[in-house]
Amino acid sequence: MFEEYIVKLKKIAGEEKSSTILRESIIAVATGSNDILNTYFLTPSRRFQYDVPSYTNLLVSYASSFVQELYRLGARRIGVFSMPPIGCAPSQITLQGGLERKCVDKYNEIAKLFNNKLSAAITSLNTRFTDARIVYIDAYNPTLDIILNPQKYGFKIADRGCCGTGLVEVSLVCRYACSNVNDYVFWDSFHPSEKTYRILARRILEQYISYFICGKSFC
Repeated sequence: MFEEYIVKLKKIAGEEKSSTILRESIIAVATGSNDILNTYFLTPSRRFQYDVPSYTNLLVSYASSFVQELYRLGARRIGVFSMPPIGCAPSQITLQGGLERKCVDKYNEIAKLFNNKLSAAITSLNTRFTDARIVYIDAYNPTLDIILNPQKYGFKIADRGCCGTGLVEVSLVCRYACSNVNDYVFWDSFHPSEKTYRILARRILEQYISYFICGKSFC
């Protein structure tokens, strides 16, 4: 898909300008959440093939290869997001969080394991590709802070989504939605609301933009 975009870009902007656009654009990469919750835990064959440590190794290897492919295609500013606290998604606290619907520690520990390995892989890539700015972006801690302290960010509800019952429905399965979405941390039982994404985006830009511009925490 990215290669298709490059072809279209070259038709519009030309070869030289396209290279500049690719080199100077910030490209965001997010990976891991669906691979863990859906592919691993919902697919018995995956659990038969891999234990959690080896599966997270596999995912990090895929992420690293993907970033290297982006580099080969001309990208030089790449932000790689960590896995969020998947154990605190409404669907997971409904299905695995017990009667009190608490965050599922097992899933959050897996997310942290993956994130530690991903961070190390990004550090390694930066030593290899010195003309690139490949930035590991922590999405785990700021998202967890919003979930655990919703009032601090202007939310009222963090344990269910706005659409449907908010307990297990996702995406097209939702038949109706709440009337006050800005009160909710989550849009559905897995995906954050637009307001949450705006808060995260602002915080991430403030924290990481200088790394893309000058390669360090401040310019």
